[in-house]
Amino acid sequence: MAPILSIWVLGDGKPGHQNQALGLAEAVARLRPCSIRQISLAGKRGLVGRLRAALQAAAGLPKPDLLIAAGHATHPALLWLAKKLRVPSIVLMRPSLPLRWFDLCIAPAHDFRHAPTAPNVLTTLGALNRVQANSTTASRCGGLLLVGGPSDTHAWDEPALLDALVEICGADGGGPWLLTDSRRTPPGFLARLRLRLPAVAVFPHTETTPDWLPARLAGAADVWVTEDSVSMVYEALSSGARVGLLPVPRRKQDTRVLRGLRQLVESGWVTPYPLWCQSRMLAAPPQPLQEATRCAATVLAEFFPPPPTA
Repeated sequence: MAPILSIWVLGDGKPGHQNQALGLAEAVARLRPCSIRQISLAGKRGLVGRLRAALQAAAGLPKPDLLIAAGHATHPALLWLAKKLRVPSIVLMRPSLPLRWFDLCIAPAHDFRHAPTAPNVLTTLGALNRVQANSTTASRCGGLLLVGGPSDTHAWDEPALLDALVEICGADGGGPWLLTDSRRTPPGFLARLRLRLPAVAVFPHTETTPDWLPARLAGAADVWVTEDSVSMVYEALSSGARVGLLPVPRRKQDTRVLRGLRQLVESGWVTPYPLWCQSRMLAAPPQPLQEATRCAATVLAEFFPPPPTA
């Protein structure tokens, strides 16, 4: 039996970054026995403060086999620990530091204008996450509505969004519907939604646990996501559900986020709301998106290959 691998996950306290790093670490653990330890740099200010925090966290611990980190605040500590401990470093998302400084960079393809040629770069369809595919389509029922809010790339049009949600929830064969919001959702939206759609079960994000969304995604047949919430789009696709894009105004017309969404639409992974209005159907994705598993297999093959057989 292969020895248990020790993985350290460096985090900056941001849930989205933690979701990506743990998604990869847990996928590796599904393929090979692993222990996962989280090292948090949240709240540590400046380069020196973060390096000191990493040093204190590492003191007295057995040497790990692999380091994974996401978020710019973690990069110096990741590189420092990797050099000090002489273990591979994996950075998620395109870093601002030179790519060659890391043993492996795993980043969404839409982070790059042109396909990278560096051998230590592995591109993915969207960001990694912790959601696992549910292959039992017969057990899926109902729908899930995931609402974001204004961002750097998108504005907000509440009346148009509410009208779209009323149309979707009133379609034949839909529901029951559950809805959750995000930290960017404007105040008062949920109260006004309850007036328009009293039959929709509302679960504010402030009242849900980290496991709530993956569990609901595993059981939902249809998932609608406001297109500003790109991470939730890829989480929904990772579950194997049919996914629709809810319309919100765009502040910019050519960003990496929109390039990624455009690729999903053109490849048939998601159905934009205007197209749904014509057919009243959400297209099934080509297959469940299993990028974390694919990347985990690459990591094991690259850094921990099995010994040659006699």
